[in-house]
Amino acid sequence: MKLCFPGTTYELNKTDWYVKFPNGSEYWFGGLDDKERTEKILGNEYSTIHLNECSQIPLTSRNMAVTRLAQLIYEEIGDKKPLALKMYYDENPPHKGHWTYKLFRSKQDPESKQALQNPDDYACIQMNPVDNADNLAGDYVKTLQGLSARLQKRFLKGEFRDMAPNALFIDETIDKWRVIDDAFPDMIRVVVAIDPSGADDEDNQENDEIGIVVCGLGIDGKGYVLEDLSCKVGPGIWGKVATQAYERHSADCIVAEVNYGGAMVKSVINHARPKTPFRAVHASRGKVVRAEPVSILFESGDARMAGVFPKLEEELYAFTTHGYMGENSPNRADAMIWGISSLFNKLLAVKNEIQSPQKPVPMPRQSQSWMS
Repeated sequence: MKLCFPGTTYELNKTDWYVKFPNGSEYWFGGLDDKERTEKILGNEYSTIHLNECSQIPLTSRNMAVTRLAQLIYEEIGDKKPLALKMYYDENPPHKGHWTYKLFRSKQDPESKQALQNPDDYACIQMNPVDNADNLAGDYVKTLQGLSARLQKRFLKGEFRDMAPNALFIDETIDKWRVIDDAFPDMIRVVVAIDPSGADDEDNQENDEIGIVVCGLGIDGKGYVLEDLSCKVGPGIWGKVATQAYERHSADCIVAEVNYGGAMVKSVINHARPKTPFRAVHASRGKVVRAEPVSILFESGDARMAGVFPKLEEELYAFTTHGYMGENSPNRADAMIWGISSLFNKLLAVKNEIQSPQKPVPMPRQSQSWMS
């Protein structure tokens, strides 16, 4: 308000969260990200509605908000015509399967898939960080340019991405529960998870990365990915990386997948740090079957990213119910899946009993640019 409307006075009601201006108009704040918060708007009517970050708003909540767009306000000047009822939307563009893409780009009803009756009522514009460079920190655009191609497409170029069919991990869901600025709770259990590639110190450049990911269980009962230390090195180095992380995070143990060279993995850890608590895990099922119950934890918010891990997340987004669609071996993702699984061992054991190991059960998924 001070920046855009200097000198404008208003009263802020912190009980019901709305602002009242001298001319009698009001600006109400509300959340549409879950059913209980959405229900609270049913008692009000509005002449204008602005939905912020639509990638986090379900279509059902948006549709409920449309029913509240019913307040008739007449202008005090002119011929007393009522103000047009309008809705404004903004978001960082998610995937092409999202309801905003269907409405504003495909011009079709997201539920019926039929063409919109009034397509001209749905207009959109694209605003990217470079268009607003004068109001951004000097290095912000450079930071975005250093992101992966997938993240650049969304946050730098403002484009909707192609949606992988039956993807297990959805970026909008991970973003919804992401914790940044170290605002996560104390940990009651921490593990360092390793997915080895079998490289030695001489030929590691020709091998896959060693997946090394630190995961913790917070006092709030949520699982957190704390650090991604994956690297393409030999045992003499990755053993130190893993054990140093163990000490730095005061971890409870190191968990490692041991299908290939199990004795070697334990030996590397003990050589780097003698008597380090170690637990071996065996890949008795395929990657997708192991990943699916963990993806459910991320969808529900029971597992979260404590920060941004572009390379790890790229691998996660390539997991689908049909298999892993990435180019290289997902060692980072595999290590994270081992880590989160070890923190929720009993819970995931129950989920795995329900689901068939041979045929994963696809789970339902919830479903920026200015739009109006």
